[in-house]
Amino acid sequence: MSTPRRFAGDRLVIATHNPGKLREIAELLGAWVPAIQSAGELGLPEPEETGDTFIANAELKARAAAAAGHIALADDSGLAVTALGGDPGIYSARWAGPGKDFTAAMRRVEDGLAGRADRSAHFVCALSLAWPDGHVETVEGRCDGTLVWPPRGDKGFGYDPIFVPEGFDITFGEMDPAAKHAMSHRADAFRQLVERCFR
Repeated sequence: MSTPRRFAGDRLVIATHNPGKLREIAELLGAWVPAIQSAGELGLPEPEETGDTFIANAELKARAAAAAGHIALADDSGLAVTALGGDPGIYSARWAGPGKDFTAAMRRVEDGLAGRADRSAHFVCALSLAWPDGHVETVEGRCDGTLVWPPRGDKGFGYDPIFVPEGFDITFGEMDPAAKHAMSHRADAFRQLVERCFR
């Protein structure tokens, strides 16, 4: 296995147009990177996510931003429900529609689980760090849990109000953000990435 490439720049571009995601990533990486900007701030277009895995989509987004001459980081994440064959998976955001209505997306998941005993699910987060020369380092984090209904809590975002992580009896939507950030799929992926490319 080849030696991982270390981040040695003074600026990192986050391949997102989502201010919430930018803020969360900046909090997780702020200690390692002097300056962080989003692809949106730089006017870079959002590429179409045509990959069939979280890793493929994260790499596609990171490479697209790095092609503009910056070291770029992209994430692709979502919820995989066992009884739904892994759906919504890479389509997690699309299940919320163009208006990003996650109340409707959670209802769609619950409708799919009607009459099924297995309510296990896991969140996945793939992170890709890409350089302008085409080199990419990618990691994938995971957090296992169970789905509940009705949704509980107004913290977090997306499918958080229906996801109870293993070992807990509250949802991500009810959990203090600092506690969630310490053990989520994104935290798992960032721990791996920092170890691999930033430490």
